[in-house]
Amino acid sequence: MNNMEYAGFWVRVGASLIDTVLMMFIIVPALTFIYGGEYWLGGVTATGFWDILFNYILPGVAVVLFWIYKSATPGKMALRLMVVDARTGGKPSVGQLVGRYLAYYVSILPLCLGLIWVGIDKRKQGWHDKLAGTVVIRRLDKEPVRFETPQ
Repeated sequence: MNNMEYAGFWVRVGASLIDTVLMMFIIVPALTFIYGGEYWLGGVTATGFWDILFNYILPGVAVVLFWIYKSATPGKMALRLMVVDARTGGKPSVGQLVGRYLAYYVSILPLCLGLIWVGIDKRKQGWHDKLAGTVVIRRLDKEPVRFETPQ
């Protein structure tokens, strides 16, 4: 992994903030259109099908699809970060990426300790990375990354 380093806590927070803002540009107008402006004033967590679809299902599918096809979400791409297999440095399997997304819940549940772990781990892995066998790296060069296709 020449010209690469493990991506630390704060740069990953930055990537997550970019992704959150981008998703809000889609989710807020859609849910406002469906439920009206009162939706944002109520204390209801899940109003119905559209709420669950736009707040939980579509973001999860989008994140995993970005990881599969680009090895990064838009926020990670903007900051030159990539999700790679921890053993090989290559593209993770679809199973690893789906598992990584589901493992976010494991990282979040105990007071976000699994996410904070990125800041103290020598390979900058959160619990979701450890469970999925992935690491997040930052590219230091300007060249596009091309994964070799196994034959």
